[in-house]
Amino acid sequence: MTLESMMACCLSEEAKESKRINAEIDKQLRRDKRDSRRELKLLLLGTGESGKSTFIKQMRIIHGAGYTEEDKRGFIRLVYQNIFTSMQSMIKATENLKIPFKYEQNRVGCTNTITKNQYLLHTTRISLVRTHPQSLTLPSSLFLSLFLSVSLSVFPLPPQSNAMLVKEVDIEKICGFDQPYISAIKTLWADPGIQEAYDRRREYQLSDSTKYYLTDLDRISDNNYLPTQQDVLRVRIPTTGIIEYPFDLSSIIFRMVDVGGQRSERRKWIHCFENVTSIMFLVALSEYDQVLVESDNENRMEESKALFRTIITYPWFQNSSVILFLNKKDLLEEKISYSHLVDYFPEFDGPQRDAQAGREFILKMFVDLNPDSDKIIYSHFTCATDTENIRFVFAAVKDTILQLNLKEYNLV
Repeated sequence: MTLESMMACCLSEEAKESKRINAEIDKQLRRDKRDSRRELKLLLLGTGESGKSTFIKQMRIIHGAGYTEEDKRGFIRLVYQNIFTSMQSMIKATENLKIPFKYEQNRVGCTNTITKNQYLLHTTRISLVRTHPQSLTLPSSLFLSLFLSVSLSVFPLPPQSNAMLVKEVDIEKICGFDQPYISAIKTLWADPGIQEAYDRRREYQLSDSTKYYLTDLDRISDNNYLPTQQDVLRVRIPTTGIIEYPFDLSSIIFRMVDVGGQRSERRKWIHCFENVTSIMFLVALSEYDQVLVESDNENRMEESKALFRTIITYPWFQNSSVILFLNKKDLLEEKISYSHLVDYFPEFDGPQRDAQAGREFILKMFVDLNPDSDKIIYSHFTCATDTENIRFVFAAVKDTILQLNLKEYNLV
């Protein structure tokens, strides 16, 4: 064999090996591409308090690991904070809406502008004048020193009203739920004044979970309290930033992305818009008579409609399916019996106090915002705190998404 033929043979072997390696690389790249395309990105959108975070929690319960006892313990403080926040909101509402308390222990001092420190200063100075009249002529610094040396045990404060006691709590510093706060909140909740403020909650901002927690204070205030799954679902924690929750269904990763719904949070959405499989837009059916957190002159549902109109016309979402969740159907059924839809949307011509007519009207309002007659908007009526309802609805949603993406994601 000549030198030339030997070199050709070697080059041929090297070329074969190189070709084999390149083929393996190409094969792996195709596999990686196929695997990456088996991940579906679901963008969860909607205005504040529409139920997006609750929906994410349900996905964790239904398709994830759920909540362990240790996880639930992490919600204890949040439940307490929700209770105090709700009661503080209602106390403030009684003042702003001029609603009187009925029970004396709630009423005393509640609307008095004098603070605890001002009262202490005033009563102590009176006592000093009585016992040390010469203090009136002493330098102010000496008077102050004398004032600071006076014991509270000598000049005890009168009983503080329940309203003032609860109002003065710093929500961020709450770490427990003890007496006298338990009794104060129970007595306040039983007061007709607070009940009237609760009935007029559409006029200010109040969590939907208020009644749920306040009617179960005995259980929640127990020393061995451990939040239930429903307690966890009901906790209100405003979403700031972006939260992603991936879960595996039928060998396909569903990556659900939850973003903040308040106006200040929406500017953070932009980088989520790439490669979105489906838009899941949540509307709170019960918000038809409520005002925005950011503006008490604007209707929440009108804001939700405006956001939905903007979302479905974005060029990023031309190839994304749109699934509309009309959430909080349970609250709509409760509210529509006394708060008439026609008072806020005069174009509604259906029967009053009819929840089904009301929700169908709201659905049509949103569907009519779609400028593309060829684009189907899939819709579902939901109650995000009802696990079985969400389990059933999302099974249908999953099938819809998979059917729409059979070829795109190599699912056939």
